[in-house]
Amino acid sequence: MYRWIQSTQCLQFHIENQIATITLNRPERRNALSRELLVELRNALLESDDRADVSVIIIAGAGKDFCSGYDLATTYVNTANKAADKTSVYRDGQESSLDNDAWRLERAQELIRTVVDIHKPVIAQVQGNCLAGGTDLALYCDMVIAAENAVIGFPAIRSLGAPPNMMWPYLVGPQWAKRLLLTGDCISGADAARIGLVLDAYPVDELADQVHELARRISLNDQGVVSALKRSVNLSQELAGASTMARLAAEIDARAHRSHGPRQLAFMADIAESDLRTALANRDAPFGDSMVRLNQRGGNP
Repeated sequence: MYRWIQSTQCLQFHIENQIATITLNRPERRNALSRELLVELRNALLESDDRADVSVIIIAGAGKDFCSGYDLATTYVNTANKAADKTSVYRDGQESSLDNDAWRLERAQELIRTVVDIHKPVIAQVQGNCLAGGTDLALYCDMVIAAENAVIGFPAIRSLGAPPNMMWPYLVGPQWAKRLLLTGDCISGADAARIGLVLDAYPVDELADQVHELARRISLNDQGVVSALKRSVNLSQELAGASTMARLAAEIDARAHRSHGPRQLAFMADIAESDLRTALANRDAPFGDSMVRLNQRGGNP
């Protein structure tokens, strides 16, 4: 039945009324992005783009969260196991280096940027946590609709590095991008809509209906026109350097991974000696609740 989709162990895929809904389906891991999930997501996006019975795509998350980020626990276990395999002829089994790290990031980037490269528009339906790699995915979508109480941010900068896909300044400008990224603080869906990080925000119990209504309105138009308009707007971002920035962001993130500052070293030691939950709790404790709150004038936090 499907051209691209061979299995859907990490997501759900559904087509109805010209709308393809791709649901990240790892709620027990808060929909963290493993490589397996990213491969399945790419295949589902390509399947949707190839089909004449699909006009618009929704990416959602099963359970309470949209996506908590990249699957750090799996990543560290796999990296350790592969590093122990001295017989591997592949780069992911070799000793860590700046270039090998950038290569890994670029491979993941190729998968996640499928959202940008396909012709059909993609709407992110964001509820709960949308953190770190979850923002890489959401902010690449053509539009983001969030629950008012969603939590959006990149707290991983406090211990691991920089966003390997840098869409923040293209959406909110340099000052807000720096305000959020230099602290690792998060912002609610409601306030994210006020600063333009997301298109709009609704009460969580209205979110799915609002997203589907937007998708329905888009699906009323001819696919060729919608595709042309998506690509036209995307080209304006290309002219502003979005693709070049994404390419550089992977290398910048790889460099940041090797800062070996005290917070990064403490985080890695906590993972080695305890577990990821403890490491995250210790990392974030000095920052309090980490939420940006706009003042009544809607300008500065």
